[in-house]
This record gives sequence, structure tokens and C-alpha cells, in this order.
Amino acid sequence: AYCYHGQTLLASDKCGEAIRSLQESEKFFTKAEALCKEYGETKGPGTTAKPSGHLFFRKLGSLIKNTLEKCQRENGFIYFQKVPAEAPQLELKANYGLVEPLPFEFPALSAHWTPETVAAFDLTKRPKEDTAKPKPDEEVKPLKEPNIKPQKDSGCQIS
Repeated sequence: AYCYHGQTLLASDKCGEAIRSLQESEKFFTKAEALCKEYGETKGPGTTAKPSGHLFFRKLGSLIKNTLEKCQRENGFIYFQKVPAEAPQLELKANYGLVEPLPFEFPALSAHWTPETVAAFDLTKRPKEDTAKPKPDEEVKPLKEPNIKPQKDSGCQIS
């Protein structure tokens, strides 16, 4: 998230904040990379998964590195902005591209569902003879198929 936020900040000409965001991104990426390598070396079920070798993870590392180098280069030539000590705050709530979710509300309870009605559904009080006995399978008798011979004189001609 810090990587993509840094790209957005760079696009809006806030290069100093973009550098700090990308540095934070690089810090979290190295931490995640160490955890992924440790996970890949553990024994037990699930060792076939190597998160550090997945395409997204490999591409993200080069994206962070390249974008950080670009920001530092452009800040040295064009912007000359100071890099803040604290990382910029991420906007965790998206304000574009998403539909506002509708809050779910349970429907009102019907007057028919009283505690006595609910207690009547006790499955431990069901009759014992309620089990259905399977019917014996009836034998399927084979049908005699008519003997149909192909006819040459059907009236169709291919010309």
C-alpha cells in the first residue's frame, strides 16, 4: 500500500512524501521477505508454497526499488523537497470507484414465532417409527427393440 501511495504522491508532485512512503514500503517489504523465506523453509504440510517466489512478490520488490530510485533522482534534479521523518498516513477508506455498501438489517420477527412454537421443533421428541424403510428395487424388464433395416429406396437423391 505504501508503494502505490508513493506512486500517487509522486504523480501529484509531492516527491518528498513519496520518498518517505517508498522507504516505509521497502522496510515492510524486507520484513515480509524474511518471513516468507522462513515460511518456505519450515517443515510440515504446506511446504510446497513458496510465497517469496510468487510473481506478485517478485514484481513488487522491483517496483518498490525502481520507484524509489526514480523519486530520489527526480527530487535531486527537479523538486528539491525535504523528506519527512514520519511516513504519510494511508487513506484506508477508498473514496472513488466503489459503491457504498447497504447496511444489513434483520427482518422483523413474525408474531407466529413464539417460544412455544420454537420449542415444538425439538427433534429429540420425534416418533420412533418415522424412519422410512427402503423399498426393494423392482426388476427392470428389457424392452424388445424393433429390427429396423436401412432402406435404399428412400426417395432422396444427391445430385
